[in-house]
Amino acid sequence: MSATLPSTALSLNTTDADPQETQEWLDALSAVIEKVGPERAHFLLEQLISNSHRAGINIPYSANTDYINTIPVAQQPRMPGDPELEHTVRAYARWNAMIMVLRANRNDSGLGGHIASYASAATLYDVGFNHFWRSPTEANEENNTTFKGGDLVLIQGHSSPGIYSRAFLLNRISEEQMDNFRREVDGKGLPSYPHPWLMPDFWQFPTVSMGLGPLQAIYHARFMKYMQDRNLADTTGRKVWAFMGDGEMDEPESMGAIGVAGRERLDNLIFVINCNLQRLDGPVRGNGKVIQELESDFRGAGWNVIKVVWGGYWDALLAQDKTGLLHKRMMECVDGDYQTFKAKDGAYVRKHFFGKYPELAKMVEHWSDEDIWRLNRGGHDPQKIYTAYAAAMVHPGQPTVILAKTIKGYGMGPSGEAQNITHQQKKMSRDSLKAFRDRFKLPVKDDDIEKLPYLKFAEDSPELAYMRARREDLGGFFMKRRRAVEPLPVPALTAFDALLKAGGEGREFSSSMAFVRALNVMLKDKAIGKRVVPIVVDESRTFGMEGLFRQIGIWNQDGQKYVPKDADQLMFYKESKDGQILQDGINEAGAMADWIAAATSYSVHGVQMIPVYVFYSMFGMQRTMDLVWAAADQRARGFLIGGTAGRTTLNGEGLQHEDGHSHILAGTVPNCMSYDPTFAYEVAVIVQDGLRRMVAEQEDVFYYLTVMNENYEHPAMPDGSAEGILKGMYAFGKGAASNGPRVQLLGSGTIFREAMKAAELLRNDWGVESDLWSCPSFNELARDGQDCARWNLLHPMDKQRVAHVTACLTDTRGPVIAATDYVRLFAEQIRSFVPRRYTVLGTDGFGRSDTREQLRHFFEVNRYWITLAALTALADDGQIERSQVAAAIAKYKLDVNKPNPVKV
Repeated sequence: MSATLPSTALSLNTTDADPQETQEWLDALSAVIEKVGPERAHFLLEQLISNSHRAGINIPYSANTDYINTIPVAQQPRMPGDPELEHTVRAYARWNAMIMVLRANRNDSGLGGHIASYASAATLYDVGFNHFWRSPTEANEENNTTFKGGDLVLIQGHSSPGIYSRAFLLNRISEEQMDNFRREVDGKGLPSYPHPWLMPDFWQFPTVSMGLGPLQAIYHARFMKYMQDRNLADTTGRKVWAFMGDGEMDEPESMGAIGVAGRERLDNLIFVINCNLQRLDGPVRGNGKVIQELESDFRGAGWNVIKVVWGGYWDALLAQDKTGLLHKRMMECVDGDYQTFKAKDGAYVRKHFFGKYPELAKMVEHWSDEDIWRLNRGGHDPQKIYTAYAAAMVHPGQPTVILAKTIKGYGMGPSGEAQNITHQQKKMSRDSLKAFRDRFKLPVKDDDIEKLPYLKFAEDSPELAYMRARREDLGGFFMKRRRAVEPLPVPALTAFDALLKAGGEGREFSSSMAFVRALNVMLKDKAIGKRVVPIVVDESRTFGMEGLFRQIGIWNQDGQKYVPKDADQLMFYKESKDGQILQDGINEAGAMADWIAAATSYSVHGVQMIPVYVFYSMFGMQRTMDLVWAAADQRARGFLIGGTAGRTTLNGEGLQHEDGHSHILAGTVPNCMSYDPTFAYEVAVIVQDGLRRMVAEQEDVFYYLTVMNENYEHPAMPDGSAEGILKGMYAFGKGAASNGPRVQLLGSGTIFREAMKAAELLRNDWGVESDLWSCPSFNELARDGQDCARWNLLHPMDKQRVAHVTACLTDTRGPVIAATDYVRLFAEQIRSFVPRRYTVLGTDGFGRSDTREQLRHFFEVNRYWITLAALTALADDGQIERSQVAAAIAKYKLDVNKPNPVKV
């Protein structure tokens, strides 16, 4: 290390009024660094800054360092292993990843694929596979080993071809699979991106919906601390690695929770950002420096930042930079310049980078243009990457972000290297392929180039032996996923007996409270109680869950360092190191990421957990649907509870709070079982079924329940109704035997109670009998009907299957009317399976604030509108006179000029 710091490195933008004094200060600092060490120098600088603040010198803090590597050459550890063998392995992986995409797009198939992302990130992954990423090991009684969880690695989605390519070299993926990249329908191919649903033994995390990988990684790391503190899993030493691109960091989800990671001191978390300076259309920050920008953001959020900007070929030049002029030039150039440099050649770099200052030009005057062109970026230098990874592994008390500068399309030459079009490149010219082959010294003959051959190592080759040895040292193959663990016994339905019985006359409570009682049954169960993870977003009191504060506590790895204001109350706010509740503040996306971490714990940690995320229904599915879809992809298991649900049930809140469509969104997710229960016994049956399927039988499904905050009496469960509840429809009550007009009234949630009142009006005012059908899930009814219709389509000569809706209604009389607190589309789904005239009422339109009575009238779903719909259907069927419909309008004072709620 130089004993003299260059004065020009101090500031590039200010004029030095006294250079001699400045140099004296710098010489003093250099002496401290040289004789005592950098730690002492850092302490002195901090003292100077602190004293200057106390003196009133309020100089803004800068989180940026020079545009050079964070770790100096003198502190680089020696990289173990065989660098030559690793280089060959990387070259083969690069080639096969490229060939896989090119083959997929032969004959203009239009299947797509991405070459450039992995081309830029290959070294970042290879160093991890060879030296850092530990695979989980299973329990083995014979050699007395116990299960140990490995590291979690969230692969950048666009880099999937390279991960497949490496697996192919290890004979874990066949050539047939490689040739069927992006041809997944027949089950022989490989998914375009990391998709656990489509490749359940290989991929662990879906990450190609950009921004979700970084967000989920943070909460996986946090959940590992939670599991450790609660003695549910030993996560000591395990790391969460998340790979992403610099362009991806523009997604709000990518950066939105970095403060959480800093605040929670997640030193088990490592971000690796591939800074190839280029997004899909052009530069990430053409006029700036994305690495410097990210350094400032992460350092300000409390992260340890390691920059890997320059490769080893720059080391000699940087060591010669006694005046700091090279540092200055590196800072002057913006990312747009650096992209242009790598799209040109050595002569261009000599002229436009070094040529600006004669002193810099002199530094390389004896270098050839090829020598200058060889100056590499840090993200392509295995030694520099190894150094950064090793430092991140041992850094305590902070998460680490590694900012690695690379070239997008590295090796693609004129077909895409460092060019704006590179992300979309699916084809390469013969000349580019030959140049790629020559650059990486690959054994492909000229005559074979256009055949696009894959490369494999011989079984007895040193390269294959090396790859296997490196993985064996780290616990085995890495890209693998656990699908099941030991099942747990779950409470029988009788454990929820209090919810199955009638609540008693005058005893009113909400379905939200019914669910809280079911949750308490789960929490008190000896087998699964400790596995339940209640998750809330600062709304526990809204849902009547504050009693859990004292009962099971809110997890905080620091415990509770303060005395809460309500410490003298029964349900005080209790934080503890072994608390069970995850309280995420006002952060739906973070809570959903928490839920995913718990919902996939069976696979990630080998420990079944039962997450229960309770949220405002309007702020769940709608706000975090991308995460819900990611959860479905990675086979999550758990409960999502949409509280204060429905468009008219949440009175007084207004348009942006009133949910009329979350079930429509839930219905789009194939493995989401969604229910809108009315009564406590329905809640109990659904929850117990969820536990059976997810925990005992380990099905890859999850449950969404909507529960309301409206208090009313709850009847006992009708005999034999459990099966119908789960299928989505059962007979709640039959009207009196009669030869007169009759209707079938369907409903869910609180609006089913309006249907019950409508049945009374129809009988008392119009002599019409009604059969009542509770429909806890129109979504499940629709799926069942569609499945039957498909089977019948394909089996015309067999006995035709009958949809559950059809079976329920076939032997009944009269038109069918359905009403819910959701948009009409929710109940419309079953129209083709209803055997007679079908009328649907729903809450289409914007929500608004008012009383429940007013809202239900406004949206035309209350008892009077249901009665009117029933009478109209009877009149349309010729069973009553239309004059009775007109009489009902007058009797119930329904305004015929009332605006359509959809249009106001």
